[in-house]
Amino acid sequence: MVSRQQIKNEIEQLRQDIDFHNSKYYNEDNPVLSDGEYDRLMQRLMALEEQYPRFKTPDSPTQRVGAKPAKELSAVKHLLPMLSLANAFNDEEIQAFDKRVKKLLDLSAAASLGYVAELKIDGLAVNLLYEKGYLTRASTRGDGFTGEDITNNVKTIKSIPLKLHGSEKSKIPDLIEIRGEIYLEQHEFERINKEREKLAEPLFANPRNAAAGSMRQLDPSITAQRQLNIFVYGTGDLQGIKLTTHWETLLYLKNLGLRISAVAKLGPDINAAIAFCHEWDEKHRGLPYDADGIVIKVNSITQQGMLGQVSRSPRWAIAYKFAAEQTITVIKDIEVGVGRTGALTPVAIMEPVEVSGVIVSHATLHNEDEIRRKDARLGDTVVIQRAGEVIPEIVRVMTEKRTGQEKVFVMPVKCPVCGSDVYRPPEEAISRCTGIACPAQVKERIVHFASRTAMDIAGLGESWVEILVDKKIIQDPADIYFLRKEDLIGLERMGEKSATNLITAIAESKNREFSCLIYALGIRHVGEHIAEVLAEHYASIDELAVLNKEELESIPEIGPAIAESLEIFFKQEETKIVLSKLHQAGVRLQQEKKERKEQILVGKTFVLTGGLELFTRDEAARMIKNLGGRVTASVTKKTDYVVAGTDPGSKYDKANELGVKILDEAGFKKILGK
Repeated sequence: MVSRQQIKNEIEQLRQDIDFHNSKYYNEDNPVLSDGEYDRLMQRLMALEEQYPRFKTPDSPTQRVGAKPAKELSAVKHLLPMLSLANAFNDEEIQAFDKRVKKLLDLSAAASLGYVAELKIDGLAVNLLYEKGYLTRASTRGDGFTGEDITNNVKTIKSIPLKLHGSEKSKIPDLIEIRGEIYLEQHEFERINKEREKLAEPLFANPRNAAAGSMRQLDPSITAQRQLNIFVYGTGDLQGIKLTTHWETLLYLKNLGLRISAVAKLGPDINAAIAFCHEWDEKHRGLPYDADGIVIKVNSITQQGMLGQVSRSPRWAIAYKFAAEQTITVIKDIEVGVGRTGALTPVAIMEPVEVSGVIVSHATLHNEDEIRRKDARLGDTVVIQRAGEVIPEIVRVMTEKRTGQEKVFVMPVKCPVCGSDVYRPPEEAISRCTGIACPAQVKERIVHFASRTAMDIAGLGESWVEILVDKKIIQDPADIYFLRKEDLIGLERMGEKSATNLITAIAESKNREFSCLIYALGIRHVGEHIAEVLAEHYASIDELAVLNKEELESIPEIGPAIAESLEIFFKQEETKIVLSKLHQAGVRLQQEKKERKEQILVGKTFVLTGGLELFTRDEAARMIKNLGGRVTASVTKKTDYVVAGTDPGSKYDKANELGVKILDEAGFKKILGK
């Protein structure tokens, strides 16, 4: 008779064997087992776990598909922000980046400075969180601060380990955020589109969109049917391990069992990085997956910390973009679309042509100034490309091919959708519709207002908004709160239960957080993060509405463009009407009442690192902000305090190196006045 221990040993051995073969196949492209033999191992493991469920564990290879379909993807805050990169398109811009870096580091132009150059994969940026070696959460990049929870979908990707592989070379950290790019190879993209075509489903435009769509599936079993893969390229938060260079980080991640790109090089200076860019400018077209550039990073992590970041981009890295593939076509017409904020955007309608494997028939002309600069006319022959291998754009007009039959385009003075006047603000390139009831603008505004990260009105999606606006039941976002059940029941596909659920969801949304209301208003340049910043500084919409541009600019993270956008928005008579209706409907237009504390930390900048015992990091950050202070992710010369918990890592060392004052939790409480 077989003992329990023997069964347990066999299960553990099967898991080790399957993990080994997964790594060989997916991470090293070097399989040592046939598909049939691999399937037999997996079937044996599944059978044993079914028979002995007590031995089933979360990191078993059988758990890669097993979660129930989700109702929606929930929001996830990253422990450290996922920054975006500034772009360079030629050697001169890369050299200018090198000069800026050396100047900020107080290095001479001739000083040696190591850089790592690595392939920039065109996929979906993700954040993998491992705690004590186990994958506990995965999320999309989102806005850099908050993404969508895609944990169950990520677990279906066999090149992503459910448990990190520790060794003498690679100690497993207490906690690590791993940044990577999930992608599809070209052959798999084509297979998926052929299947969708058979089912009469919309086709994905390119592999990147297909990868993103696959990861946002609510049913992980669908994601599992697609051969997604990943390359990891760095870390976010890291506790319990100290790494000194980016190159060391890549090797460390590889030793943990993660998949890094083989197209990477450590060089002694910027010239080596430029040579690497030239080498792959053409070679990348032979890769089985899409890549749109080379990322160049300062190798020293200490120097990265000294350089810090500007806005949402690091000063220590830049993305060189490959030259886009170009082709020739003809402009048949120029149409003008109206966006959610009323912006009028001219779009060239062209003879369909293939560019980088995609059929293109539309290209944005951005605005009136761009049309004049390029002198684009109806009937012109033009050179087009997909910018960053994605967005179609007109590179130049081939004026030498003109016949005299071409027609000059004139921007409309009336909105093409509602007929309202078009206004172009002084010193701005974009013309805007002035009609707040413009159907194109109103529908988008209401959809945005009701969306999950705004007022979160479940059931009020794009199709219902379109019906309600077309039937003139609602005309602006505030009208939502005056809907009655009898207004809805008569609509097609809207029964008693659906109507009751929607009215309930509308009522529940009245008490959403103040920052969600600010974001829901759809103010230009105001995303979720900026809405949170505003809500932290002002207690009500009335306080916010009377501020001028100068007062708004005094808030950290609020620049001139955001300030001007806020001032213009709240000055509009239509805005005042909508806010009045929201107030009348009982929507909360203010922050929850809190005791206003003395702003003793105004002008002080903090960095939090390590594990805190008395507070969570979010709680500590909130207390600092409530007292007027600011929390940043990187230690620089401008940092006033570093609050260090257990296993503080590299930020602690940077603080010592720069002479920044370090506080333990007792010292932090004292600063807070507790």
